[in-house]
Amino acid sequence: MRAFTLALVLIAAVSLAACSGPAEDAAHRQADAVDAAGERQAVALERQAAATSNEAEETALNRKADAVENAADGQSDAMHRQVDKDH
Repeated sequence: MRAFTLALVLIAAVSLAACSGPAEDAAHRQADAVDAAGERQAVALERQAAATSNEAEETALNRKADAVENAADGQSDAMHRQVDKDH
């Protein structure tokens, strides 16, 4: 009976350790917010690009949109990896 109880306690402890806590959830939400903000900024730049009649400006704005989105994705991914490493 003791071995069974000990096994249950160990399983419960491992299960709890695998669950994310409030701090981890908040950190992941913050990383997601960085990604979403970059996406919003990129969409705004793409709309600005679509609205211009200057082809060079359109190209430059689309490149900037891509760079902004890629930077936000990279930062968000790095934040997620750090959270997973820390928790």
